Amino acid sequence: MQHHGEALRATGVEAALVEALARDPAGASLDQRSRALVDYALKLTKTPDSVGETDVAALRSRGLADAAIHDAACVVAYFNFVNRIALGLGVELEA
Repeated sequence: MQHHGEALRATGVEAALVEALARDPAGASLDQRSRALVDYALKLTKTPDSVGETDVAALRSRGLADAAIHDAACVVAYFNFVNRIALGLGVELEA
């Protein structure tokens, strides 16, 4: 989360929120749209076989269009893919 946290802070996200997301993303105080996205990302990461139409419907109900939902799924999948390669090869973060 350190590298991603730096990117979030660079886009104007408050440091306290970045820390809360790093510590406990499921418990971080977020607006409804962001909460839906974080919950979706956590579920897709931890239990991808349990993601279904109700999860997509939850995102739609928070105002996300299908293209945005597709993009969210792709970003989550990409980060999971890259992280697993790095972990599988024993790559360590730079200071």
